[in-house]
Amino acid sequence: MKNSFVATGLLFAALWSSASVAAKFGLQSAEPMVLFDIRYFGAGFFLLIYALLFEKQRMPQGKEWRQLITFAVLNTVVYLGLFVFAMKQVAAGIGSLAIAINPLLISIISAFYTGKKVGPTEWVAIALGLAGVGIATYPLLQNSFATPQGLLLLFLSMLSYSIATIYFSEIDWKLSRSSINGWQALISGIICLPLIYFFHEKDNHYDGRFWATEVWLTIFVSVAAVQLWLKLLKEDAVRASLFLFLCPVFGFAYATFLLGEPFTIYTAAGTVLVLVGLWIGQRAGK
Repeated sequence: MKNSFVATGLLFAALWSSASVAAKFGLQSAEPMVLFDIRYFGAGFFLLIYALLFEKQRMPQGKEWRQLITFAVLNTVVYLGLFVFAMKQVAAGIGSLAIAINPLLISIISAFYTGKKVGPTEWVAIALGLAGVGIATYPLLQNSFATPQGLLLLFLSMLSYSIATIYFSEIDWKLSRSSINGWQALISGIICLPLIYFFHEKDNHYDGRFWATEVWLTIFVSVAAVQLWLKLLKEDAVRASLFLFLCPVFGFAYATFLLGEPFTIYTAAGTVLVLVGLWIGQRAGK
């Protein structure tokens, strides 16, 4: 596996896993759909201005609109919609931890959808990663840092994300990554507008905490992290997914130091298994 691939994967995991903690801060000021819809529009406009003016990208044509809408619904609307509602019922660390089940889901879906065989070494890596997730999650469940409904929403969001991953990697895109990401973010924002009214429960406070969260989620997660992810997917979707095992490592660190969530011997043991699984998976790709 090339060093640049590994470096890209590490940076992606560090940025992507920060979304759980950022969402926890933002949800103290605003409702989930308000928090995320502004993020979609912000990321969409930023990326499309760059794609159209600097990359000289054309407008999508014909079936590209259907592909972009499908990708937007799976990768953003359903995935992040369910994710942010789940974050109201689970600890931020578990939110990051849940991302680690995606390698298993992606491998299974990829095997059925594309016919690509997942090797025994990669299955071992996935099994170790899942074992680490289970060990680290156990004490959080015992101490009511998560609800069954919240965990179900998390699983469904990860399933949607995994399907979107395979869908994206199997399309011969003619648009640039910036253009694809920009259009799918903008489309997601438009689709989610009615949901703001439908899920309205409380007043929103557009304070400093709200805007700081929006800037972070827009620039560092929706723009930077997603761009890195799309780059990884085009090289190898299954091995790219193994970097998702690192998200809990970063996520627990963020949650512990920024939110004061518990870090126990279970967390440490689970993290070690996750790292071993990632190392084995990347060795298999060399």
